[in-house]
Amino acid sequence: MMDPEVKAAIATTPALAGYEGEAERLGGLTNRVFRLGDLCLRLPGKGTEAYIDRANEAIAAAEAARAGISPDLIHVDAASGVMLTRFIHGAATMSPANFAARPGSVARAGEALRGLHRSGAAFPFRFELFSMIDDYLGHLSGKDVALPPGYHEVLAEAEAVRAALAAKPLPLAPCHCDPLCENFLDDGQKMWIVDWEYSGMNDPMWDLGDLSVEGGFSDAQDAELLHAYFGASPSAADHGRMVIYKAMCDLLWTLWGLLQLAEDNPADDFRAYADTRFARCKALMARPDFARHLAAITA
Repeated sequence: MMDPEVKAAIATTPALAGYEGEAERLGGLTNRVFRLGDLCLRLPGKGTEAYIDRANEAIAAAEAARAGISPDLIHVDAASGVMLTRFIHGAATMSPANFAARPGSVARAGEALRGLHRSGAAFPFRFELFSMIDDYLGHLSGKDVALPPGYHEVLAEAEAVRAALAAKPLPLAPCHCDPLCENFLDDGQKMWIVDWEYSGMNDPMWDLGDLSVEGGFSDAQDAELLHAYFGASPSAADHGRMVIYKAMCDLLWTLWGLLQLAEDNPADDFRAYADTRFARCKALMARPDFARHLAAITA
């Protein structure tokens, strides 16, 4: 039996008029995604309207599709968050295991991110790390969910990161900002990127650092990603920014996990998710080379 929400979306989406085929569930951590023949239907998750700007997402998805980075956008309802895109046949949904097993996939991801960042697209949202941390803390202040012990102390230590990034800002670029492995689709020749909920103008090295964390990349994979992105070995400053953002994305997404916990999202154990991310952030910031990478940014 077809999901009632899928039925409702089909009934109200002109591009799906007359569709009578199957609806195959594809996945999604907060949203639900279904394959409908040659199309892909995304239904937004419960409570996401509190922290997702759907109008911004709609513009970013359209711009990314025009740039050839994302599948063709067929329909989007910025009010409801329902989105319909072209289904990419023969593409593997990426995971840490797939990035490790599929030759050249890390490089293809780096090339896709380079294409996005150099596309000239203008996303309406400004993804600003520390402002988003403040916003998420504000959302959580009214929820019965505890922060991991020591969170505010680590956030205070991150003031040195804020100062370094402010002293040497990079030109803002259109960024995905939430490069989960599962948001990458690899057809063996090209890497496609999907899900533009958190996209915005941002320091481009955020996307590389965040993808490295999500994929659990080794040093060799990091080197492959950076070389594909730059077409050469990165400078110490660029490498340093990537490493710094590996810690900072965990600092931010710890709070995102707690928001999912507060909304009773059943898709994962979000308490464990948040605690794991925070522990990884603390461990990276405590490493001796973290200070060296931080210094390289302002050198």
